[in-house]
Amino acid sequence: MKEFTAKTVEEAVSAAATALGVDSLHLVYEVKEEKKGLFKKSATIAVYEDSDASDYAEKYLKSALAALGVDIETDSVVEDGIIKITIDSDANPILIGKGGKTLQALNEVTKFAVSTKFRKRYRILLDVGGYKEDKYERVAHIAKRSAKTVLRTHIDVALDPMTPDERRVVHNTLSDWEHIKTESSGEGADRAVTIKYVD
Repeated sequence: MKEFTAKTVEEAVSAAATALGVDSLHLVYEVKEEKKGLFKKSATIAVYEDSDASDYAEKYLKSALAALGVDIETDSVVEDGIIKITIDSDANPILIGKGGKTLQALNEVTKFAVSTKFRKRYRILLDVGGYKEDKYERVAHIAKRSAKTVLRTHIDVALDPMTPDERRVVHNTLSDWEHIKTESSGEGADRAVTIKYVD
């Protein structure tokens, strides 16, 4: 968190945007103090950065799971605007859940909590004990294998429904393949990727 002071809130926001090299519309801040005296005016804003949101997410997870009797260790990094948090505990299988359902729910709750706190939508990716990384490798393997089938047969292949981050792995894995196009369709938990042949 960094503080900026100027005569008005608008000027403080402008100064913060210039100093941080971002558009003022993308700043996440709160007004800490605003003085409107007869002879002197000033305003101080506190600007939040991705690292602040990441710290809050880690504290939120630890507090929420501690209330359920689960102590965790966390490690986080911000890459390409995505807050990635790795969780480790003695209850990893429980936190992952069947088919990763519990982990996905925990991810959504954390994203909601952080976005509500900072009034900005954040992309958050939780992993427990390397579960997601292993899953991504399997998803990438399935995508490549299916794409080879599509190239050979020219017949579309519809993959099983996946979470948003897993669908992104498919799209990224096949983004530079010639004659291959990927499309997501469906709603909610039924949303899936179809791999198509294109001339």
